Amino acid sequence: MKQPDYRYLFGPVPSRRFGRSLGIDLIPHKTCSLDCVFCQLGRTGQKTIERRQYVPIEAVIEEIRHWLQTDGQADYLTLSGSGEPTLHSDFGQVLEFLHDQPIPSVLLTNGTLLHLPEVRAAASLAKVVKVSLSAWNQQSFEWVNRPHEAIEFNVFMEGLRQFRSEYEGQLWLEVFLLSGINAMPVNVEKIARLAREIHPERIHLNTIARPPAEDFAAAVPFEQLEELVTLFDPLAQIAAGLPVQRTKDVEANEARILGMLRRRPCTIKQIEAAFGMHINEVSKILGQLLQQNRIRADLRNEEVYYTCR
Repeated sequence: MKQPDYRYLFGPVPSRRFGRSLGIDLIPHKTCSLDCVFCQLGRTGQKTIERRQYVPIEAVIEEIRHWLQTDGQADYLTLSGSGEPTLHSDFGQVLEFLHDQPIPSVLLTNGTLLHLPEVRAAASLAKVVKVSLSAWNQQSFEWVNRPHEAIEFNVFMEGLRQFRSEYEGQLWLEVFLLSGINAMPVNVEKIARLAREIHPERIHLNTIARPPAEDFAAAVPFEQLEELVTLFDPLAQIAAGLPVQRTKDVEANEARILGMLRRRPCTIKQIEAAFGMHINEVSKILGQLLQQNRIRADLRNEEVYYTCR
């Protein structure tokens, strides 16, 4: 369970791709260069490409050092959270500190700033970098990801290619597919063609598992995802089909959240506030409970409320 005095760390949380992952959050909630229609943390409140010191890096590193000394049990240390981590001008200092630790570091990024040499240099310090690619041209980019007006798809793709040519670590790719938007085989093949240009070590297909930012963003059936994995090289994995590591901490937090939802329906922000948990941690647990059919999500006055079944 997360230490109550940590401001920038959350978890470790169960991750389908990264096992037991300690999250490191460098960016205020929903501060991002994109406003993806599928984002399960809601709409982007501050869409920006401004790189600056959003939080004090010295304090972040001190929290990580304390966690390593007092707990230190995780499969990965992950720069992620509720915003785009490469917006922090000093995110590379965190990865530099993590570089010699026994637990491998991961950078989860949307890749929109990799056209900048300083961002590529900092990102290259991570043992694993997971980037996202869910479009094939400017128009589809705007449909799915709703980028900041200064971001061009061709520049974004060139940044991914350049990073791949320089990076010696593991590059993983997530392709987020939405029914009726970017999941037709002819369009997925276009994404797969671009993916082959950056030669990722792993590719994961993902789709809606929790309520998205926009109601029109709909999940792709598992059977359809299975038909699309062969379009990719290497062969894609379906993220929704990967096992989740369940620990006593995760089960305890599930029980706490279920106990609250048995008393009354709640939003994700109400659960976050009640238990002092990071919104990403709450979101992952709610996603698991939804998949297990133990809770349901209802839209009321433009807010999603979760209720026990």
